[in-house]
Amino acid sequence: MIDLYVYYKVRDADAAHLAPRVRAMQAQLGSPAQLKRRPEARAGLQTWMEVYPSVPAAFAGAVEQAALEAGLHSFIDGPRRSEVFTDLPSSL
Repeated sequence: MIDLYVYYKVRDADAAHLAPRVRAMQAQLGSPAQLKRRPEARAGLQTWMEVYPSVPAAFAGAVEQAALEAGLHSFIDGPRRSEVFTDLPSSL
């Protein structure tokens, strides 16, 4: 299992339109998810992060397909970037 973090930039003017779409997409994926943002905006852009804890490695592809189908890219400035983290073994 992995923890998946997906982050991207959102224009201030698009935030209110994008948030319900992301939340609906996350609900359809059927896995516990979080939607976060940095507290400050820079140059009219907010940084948002979707967090998917304890999901299978293949889940990253499902998230990106769901984002395409939900039309999220039209509200995002630039690419969606994904990072994967795993638990640190207790022996370290």
